[in-house]
Amino acid sequence: MPTENIEFQNASGETLSARLELPPDKRPENFAVFAHCFTCNKNFHAVRQISSALAAKGFGVLSFDFTGLGDSEGEFTETTFSGSVDDLVAAANFLSKEYAAPSLMIGHSLGGAATLLAASRLESVEAVVTIGSPSAPQHVKHLFNDRVDEILDKGKSEVNIGGRPFVLKREFVEDLDRQDILSVVREFGKAILILHSPEDNIVGIDDAAILYKAAKHPKSFVSLSGADHLLSSPEDGRYAGELIASWAARYVKKHESSELRTKEDVVAQLPADEKFTTAMVAGGHRMTADEPQSFGGNNFGPSPYGFVSSGLAACTAMTLRMYADRKGWDLGDVNVHVSHTKTHAEDCSDCETGGGKIDKFTRTIEFAAELDAGRKKK
Repeated sequence: MPTENIEFQNASGETLSARLELPPDKRPENFAVFAHCFTCNKNFHAVRQISSALAAKGFGVLSFDFTGLGDSEGEFTETTFSGSVDDLVAAANFLSKEYAAPSLMIGHSLGGAATLLAASRLESVEAVVTIGSPSAPQHVKHLFNDRVDEILDKGKSEVNIGGRPFVLKREFVEDLDRQDILSVVREFGKAILILHSPEDNIVGIDDAAILYKAAKHPKSFVSLSGADHLLSSPEDGRYAGELIASWAARYVKKHESSELRTKEDVVAQLPADEKFTTAMVAGGHRMTADEPQSFGGNNFGPSPYGFVSSGLAACTAMTLRMYADRKGWDLGDVNVHVSHTKTHAEDCSDCETGGGKIDKFTRTIEFAAELDAGRKKK
């Protein structure tokens, strides 16, 4: 999927590193913000799998490193849960200013709890998804439970989370204790999807039940049976992403697109705000024509020469099949390769300048079945 590496500033003026994953063949119909799990980052495999699946369904997905993590500025030691919520709001505001306001927010683990709070502050967000999320942020304290007293007594302590050392301060623990996610969920005016695995041994499935009970309709729950907390299997990440895209399509607004009509065989429309990206309808089938990025296009579809080459290749394959069927010959699979070049014309009106060129299409034909020379020639 096409991606853009971008940066934006949080409320404290620190630069956060982000990645925007985009659909491969069109402009995003909606934008989403993804909040990664506690101490993870935007390159975490589950983030990438889910973002790619959403992008394939037409979403632009912004994932970023929270303050002090990954490639973002700031010190993780100085952060709090409330600061992560502020980072999510800053990400949404960045999208609103530079692209379009997000309609969907997704949060994994503690990122899900932060997402619920952030979404309650963002009018544009219509749907929220939590993945393996706790019903209370205080749940994360079990990861460093043996250090909580020391953190509170001495003001800070080094903890080990996921095999990596982090220094947490008293402010972090006290901020967790002040959060009340359920009161926010009870007043939530947005659609919510809760994804959770019954085999999750980090955040138990009971947390999903508590969140679901507190939420108002429209609310949905789907079991990620067989998955672990981190969605370590790529198949689990892709499944979650495709599931989220299908669910969200019911709750986020779709951009109205003009319906092309024609009494002829084909119609092509080049919008006033596009340079080359052209909408087409041929025989009731919608398509997009474009130019490569190297030529100033978006590469959302084949070029006009690509469509001509495609038509030649398809017509050749179909004609071969019809001819062989009449003869009773088995061709097996038929592959037709077409290349297009510009060559100097041998007979043209401006040959003296050497500028005359013609379009040359070259076909290479392959048959899976063994054919004798006579049949190949025919």
